[in-house]
Amino acid sequence: MLRPAPSPAGGAAAASALPHGTLQLTISSCGQSWGTDAGASGSSKGVAAGGARTFHFYNGNTGDVEVQLQDVDTKKVFLEVDGVGVGATATGSVVLGKGDYRLVCYPADADPVAGPVVKVGAAPKGAQLTPGIVPVTTNDLIPVAKAYGQWVDGRLPALQAQVRQLNADVARGDLTAAKRDWLTAHLSYEGLGAAYGAFGDHDTAINGTPAAGKTALTDPALTGFHKIEALLWSGSPAAQLAPYTTKLVGAVDALAKDPGTDRIDPIDIGLRAHEIVENAIQFELTGATDAGSHTNLATIDANLGGSAEALSVLTGLLTSRYDDLAETRAALAASTKLVEGYRRADGSWVPLESLSRSQRQQLNASLDRLVELLAPVAEITEPRKALQ
Repeated sequence: MLRPAPSPAGGAAAASALPHGTLQLTISSCGQSWGTDAGASGSSKGVAAGGARTFHFYNGNTGDVEVQLQDVDTKKVFLEVDGVGVGATATGSVVLGKGDYRLVCYPADADPVAGPVVKVGAAPKGAQLTPGIVPVTTNDLIPVAKAYGQWVDGRLPALQAQVRQLNADVARGDLTAAKRDWLTAHLSYEGLGAAYGAFGDHDTAINGTPAAGKTALTDPALTGFHKIEALLWSGSPAAQLAPYTTKLVGAVDALAKDPGTDRIDPIDIGLRAHEIVENAIQFELTGATDAGSHTNLATIDANLGGSAEALSVLTGLLTSRYDDLAETRAALAASTKLVEGYRRADGSWVPLESLSRSQRQQLNASLDRLVELLAPVAEITEPRKALQ
């Protein structure tokens, strides 16, 4: 989907010097008929030529306008131009196949208006057609966000119990149990995935990372899982750990009590399904967040679970919109299986740094492919205006 940036045209004087075929956008019209005028090559018998086409828009309206190129039958949008200002121009190119298309304008100060329907012929053989997207509206995403928020709420009581168990381990000086229960609680939190954007300062208190130039052990301002990890695996005594595990219990309780916890921004779910894996590659696969436990592979596994949940609640919207959904789900399952292959029979995890070169390459390739497949999910589920 193309989103060309508008450029100022300089008012009426500039409008007179616009390229031939420039489409005027006003409060009552969304461009004249296009593609069959004298300047359009390949047009015949009222049918515009399929294939590559460049649109020039000029906003003669009294306010900003958004423009979409829509297939009349499927309602897919093939070109989107956001925020064309008064007296500004924008240019965008697409490759169209056979169909009936129209421009749809959304003026900031008026109702939507559709332009005339233009019949387009078949594209030349071998042309790479621009993929279209059936718009997802904010109203479409509200029940999805609500369902995901309820899922998050349902997981928080278990997380509260797990951090209390960790705190109890430290209180009685059982640091072996504390290491085990730290991992259990940390993975529960990492599995929440798409909810992080809703957690705000709670996330910093629970799962923050060290400031630049410091480590989890040396950063005096750091609290939460990574501070506790650094202390546990560096051999610090229980007395030094206790204040941090107590704070973690309080931070998780504060998160659970916050009424905003389940208010997930609708736009975040599709975005996070992709970003969760992207962040796993950047921070976990590189070992950047390892504060001593060497459990990055376990964290990646939890992240993949969070991505799977975000993708699951979006399935109803994606099934008819994303042709590669089945391939994406298969890639997610394959990456999960690959990562979980590094969990030992006793439940412990193989350290990331012990993987061979070929194992790292296989893991990198699997996650890279997955993040490529998830990227369109964010684009498809971005809320858009829609004219039926």
